[in-house]
Amino acid sequence: MAGLSKKYRDILLYLIFGALTTLVNIAAYAAFTRLVGMGEMGSNVWAWVLSVLFAYVTNKLWVFENRDFGACHLAREFGSFVAARLFSGALDMGIMWLFVTRLACPDLIVKIASNVVVVVLNYLFSKWWIFKEKEGKAR
Repeated sequence: MAGLSKKYRDILLYLIFGALTTLVNIAAYAAFTRLVGMGEMGSNVWAWVLSVLFAYVTNKLWVFENRDFGACHLAREFGSFVAARLFSGALDMGIMWLFVTRLACPDLIVKIASNVVVVVLNYLFSKWWIFKEKEGKAR
């Protein structure tokens, strides 16, 4: 990745870790619904929690290479990250409710489609708001 510009490197890493986050989300959802026997909505909440924690760590350390570990910075950053993910998580829940609960569409197909929308939104939130570089400050 040394030959890639910073912009394309960030996008490529985000896509890789976004795919892994999506895998965590879908695998956790499937495990909770199929193995534990939990309902779709509860499973979706727990899948979201696990994937948000995974995404925060990977985004901070590897995608946006943010090495500021000060307590105030971490609190602000993690709070912003969770707020953005609450928005996209609510969108995911709404999509799941509408298409699975109300329209009886196949849950895993809807879950995959919903995650595509969520990954794009989360990248934009992370790039432009949460991990935005301060002017004049390189990573």
